[in-house]
Amino acid sequence: MQPGYPPQQPAPVDNNMTMSIVSIFLFWPLAIPAIINASKVNPLLQQGDYAGAQAAAAESKKWSKWALIVGIVIWAITILCCLASFALSGSTTNSL
Repeated sequence: MQPGYPPQQPAPVDNNMTMSIVSIFLFWPLAIPAIINASKVNPLLQQGDYAGAQAAAAESKKWSKWALIVGIVIWAITILCCLASFALSGSTTNSL
């Protein structure tokens, strides 16, 4: 480090809190670890643990992605089953 220059700050780390909160509406069991890890990022940065903050952000992103994927798949299957149920019940008419 040269005299007269301030120490270089590390690049900011995205804590992925927004994606974690969105994922809680799709599949909350996997979104909870995402939110917990996202909430660890800023305190770790304040303590100067840049590597720990990056690891927590990566874990948060991983859990959020899994929650989004599983949630979207469950919603898609549910919608397809409902549409199939309506289609089958509409095609079977009873005539007396």
